[in-house]
This record gives sequence, C-alpha cells and structure tokens, in this order.
Amino acid sequence: MPRKSSSRPLLSLATGLAWLVTSATATLAQEPSVANYDSVQAAIDANPGKPIFVPPGNYEINAKLHIGKDGGGLYGSGRIIQKNATQPILQAQDAASIELRGLTFTRAEGQMESMTEGVLLMHCRDARLENLRVIDNRSPAGSIALRYCEGAIVRDCLVDNYMRISVDDRTASPLYGYAFRCIDGSGIVLLDCLGTLLQGNHVIEHNLLPTPEVKEKFGLGKFTKKNAQKGTLMKQEVWDAEYVNNWHQGSGIVLNNPRVADRTQILGNLSENAAQGIDIHADHVIVANNIINNAFMGMKAMHGSRNVIITGNQFIKNDLWSIGLMPGTASGFAEAAHDGQPAREPNHDGGSIIANNIISDFGYGNAAWIWGGSESCAPMRFDRGPAPGNPPLTDVIVQGNVVYDSGRDEPLINGVPARQEPRYKYAVRIEADTPTSPRGLHFIGNILNPGTAGVSNIELAP
Repeated sequence: MPRKSSSRPLLSLATGLAWLVTSATATLAQEPSVANYDSVQAAIDANPGKPIFVPPGNYEINAKLHIGKDGGGLYGSGRIIQKNATQPILQAQDAASIELRGLTFTRAEGQMESMTEGVLLMHCRDARLENLRVIDNRSPAGSIALRYCEGAIVRDCLVDNYMRISVDDRTASPLYGYAFRCIDGSGIVLLDCLGTLLQGNHVIEHNLLPTPEVKEKFGLGKFTKKNAQKGTLMKQEVWDAEYVNNWHQGSGIVLNNPRVADRTQILGNLSENAAQGIDIHADHVIVANNIINNAFMGMKAMHGSRNVIITGNQFIKNDLWSIGLMPGTASGFAEAAHDGQPAREPNHDGGSIIANNIISDFGYGNAAWIWGGSESCAPMRFDRGPAPGNPPLTDVIVQGNVVYDSGRDEPLINGVPARQEPRYKYAVRIEADTPTSPRGLHFIGNILNPGTAGVSNIELAP
C-alpha cells in the first residue's frame, strides 16, 4: 500500500540551515555576551553563575579574570591577552561546574615569561575545560593548573610554548643545598586533585629546546649559589664542579602529591619536546594511548605512586629513559605519631602494570648529546630508593611491550647499509643489590631488542 504523503511540506536544505543559524543567534542573544560590557570581568561580575559568550576578537587585561560562582564560565572564540606577567590570565576558585570552552589565553609580547599560571582552578568541583588554547604562558607554575580540584575534565586543549629560563633553588633542602640555572616550565599541572580526566590534549614546546647553543647562551646547569654544607644526595664531584646536567626541568603533564592525588586518567594526549613527558606522583592512575615524542624522560611514576597502569603508549626519541618506575624522597613507610608529629600512612610505589607500549628511536632526541653514553640510559628503568627509609618498588607486571632498536633498520649511506649501534646499553635497567632495590618485577611476553651490552643488566624474572 503506498504511503500517504504528508500535508506538511519538507524544509529545503537552505531553509533548514537558515533556521539553525537564526535559532543559534537567538540563543546567543539571550545569553550574556562580553560585547555588551566594558570588559570581560565586568561581564562576569554582572552575570554571576552564568556562562558568558566571548565573541571573536582580542581582549587585553591587566589583572587576572576571576570566576567564583557555581555554573560560571566563558565560551566562544575570543582571544584574552594578559599584559601583566605577575598575574595569572584566569583564576576560578571555590566553585562547581565551571566551564571554559573554545577560547585562547595568551600573554602580551614582553610579558610571556612569568612565574604564575595561565588558567588556574583552585578548590573547584566538576569543572570542564575544552578546546582551549593556552599559548606563550612560559612558567614553571603551569599553563593549565588545577589545585585541590575534584572531578575535572581537561579535554582537547592546546598548550604551546610553556618553558622559560629560570633558577631552580634547592638550597632549602638538606638533600641538595644548591641553586642552578635551568630551562623550566610545565604544560598541565595537577596538585592534590581527585578523579581527573586529561584527554586528547596537545602539549608542545617550540621555543626553548635543549641545544648546546641554548646551554651556552644562558649558562644552564651552573650553580648560582650553594650552602656551606653539601646536600646528602649530592655527589662530591658534582658539588665541587658546581654544575649539574639535569638543567632541562619541568613536564608536559605532571601530577603531584601521592598522599592525596588519586584516580586520574591520562588518555590520548600528545607531548612533544618536553623535559619529562608525563611525571606522576599519584595513586590509581591510568596512562593510556598517549604519544610522548622527544622528551629526555618519556614518563616516570615515583614518590609513592601506587597502582599505576601504563598501557598502549608510544614513546619516541627519549634519551635518558622512556618508562621509569622508582621510589623517591617522598616514598615512606607508615609512621606512628612521635615528637608532636601526627601519624603517617604508608606511601609505597608499586602494584602497577606496564603493558603493550612501544619504545622506538631511543637515543635520537634533542637531549641525546647530554645523556648519550650514561649508565643511566635505558628505555625501561626500575630504580632503587635514594634513602634507606624509602620502601622499595614492589610487584610490577611488565608484559607485551616492545623496545625497538631503530638503528637495526640499516639506513643507506652512499648506497651502503650502515647499521647503527643501539643508543642504549641495556633495554631494561634494574638497580639491584640494595635494601631499597625493586622487588617482584615480572616480565612476560616482551620484545626487547638488546642494547650494546644486552637485554638487561640482571636476569629478568618471568
């Protein structure tokens, strides 16, 4: 039976599109817009708890934008330019369901080097940061920084050029006792955060790369001061030389405070030209399907990082290590209350899985000239604790990973195959034979192309 025709005419494609545009325009007209106020902050203040539309254009500010009401936020394609290097670009605090979408946050020429954050959220719950561009916020504090937040999502954002020349001052620590000139800066920084999702973000540095020319120009690695007494973790020859080679500091993505930070997903992000691609000091973390390209450390989990899953990642052109697990100075056993100090819970490293990752082009990154030939260079590294009071890294499954010696592909030089030696001594390095050395490492079904001295410095347990 033929279907009856509708008496209601169908909209043409042009008519339908016109209706959609009209509807969207009407919706925007009903929502607050920066275009109707003297400044972005004036629009925020006049519409507490509402999302504010930021039309295309440049919006210069001299003080940080502040959002402090539940449901507030900014969206649009506007470009917000901070002219004051001593201020963050935007700060949201003590609010739930903040949303920031589509905007560009940057700093004015001559104000790009800062010690403050770009976009900063503090004590916020269920925040959403999507499709943001944070450019030329060159600061150790982070281009996107979340502190004491819960349930945040940071998705599909671009962080570009986040590093600066700085001084890393460790004189307050009895472990070190010196300060030195360095490149420093971090892209996305989480401190004391719970239940965070970082997904699909690109964190890229183009401006400062660890070249010999940059080192000489800025005197990188040279001490700027040191205490009268050598730090307990310092080698005497380093102390006397007043120079350290770890002058490339900061991370593409960093999670801090393993005694608090918990339940973090780091999924499908791209980090390029970082010092450390991903730096984890946290529990219950999933690091999956990320690409870490050209970082001298691909990633590490330490200082009491427990129950970390590292799976399906690509580590390319790393020079010191690609995947590193180890205790740190913050790792510790449980402590009873004593001398007026409260009791402390244990802070152990381990109970983790490293599975189905590929490590390639190891030793071909920008920092190879610094670290190449070091005994510490290894695509996979499992280290001891730096102090006797550190619990050892314990119970890690290492399964189905590939360490690929890219030099074995025999490139042609003048028509003749010229196989390159591996740029690592061992595919896996395990610091053994001390009370804080790793325990319970299990290697199953990996393809580990040997280095110049073999697959591992000790026998790998199945």
